[in-house]
Amino acid sequence: MINITIDGPSGAGKSTVAQDVAKRLGIIYLDTGAIYRAFAYAALKSNVNIDDVKQVAAFLDSADIDVRYDGCVQKVYMDGEDVTMYIRAHNISKAASDISKHIPVRIKLSKIQRKIAAANDVVLDGRDSGTYVLPNANFKFFLTADVEERASRRFLELKERGAEVEYSRVLEDIKSRDFNDSNRDFAPLLRAADAELIDSTRLKADEVADIIINAVRKKR
Repeated sequence: MINITIDGPSGAGKSTVAQDVAKRLGIIYLDTGAIYRAFAYAALKSNVNIDDVKQVAAFLDSADIDVRYDGCVQKVYMDGEDVTMYIRAHNISKAASDISKHIPVRIKLSKIQRKIAAANDVVLDGRDSGTYVLPNANFKFFLTADVEERASRRFLELKERGAEVEYSRVLEDIKSRDFNDSNRDFAPLLRAADAELIDSTRLKADEVADIIINAVRKKR
């Protein structure tokens, strides 16, 4: 079984790299962030106060979260509705970071991820994939980049999608997510002791993917 974890802060390029690695190795890409985004989207849509752990926990108990694959394409369903197309908005990104601070959310969504990883060869990207979700994964990487570079990447990504955003707002949100992810009490953003560190500030996504694939092939 191949389980590859790629952790790191927001905007480091984890999703792009993980998808490329999965495609080139012919295995499943498990987008863990999409699961949190889907839950955050559903909570906001239902007018749940995402800062109120009791409200969030109550909503979580009733939420039917399902991850399905069309070939190797991941789709996330909330209560039977495919919400994949709605979860990439800028406000959902921030909401996902906020809602992920709640321990009941991380426990339930991590169980979903572990179930998928136990049955498939997968690449996971997230904040705690190698430390909490799959601590026994056989391949671990921690991907980072300068905060300004990460903000620039996210800004361009949002502009390409037609979003009206300012770079300064994106930069502040990235910094806020860094703080939230690194300072939460439960399963914070942290490099696993056995994870290979990759600084992608001056690397293209395919170059990072090359590093990971070469490391996997060498170890195998």
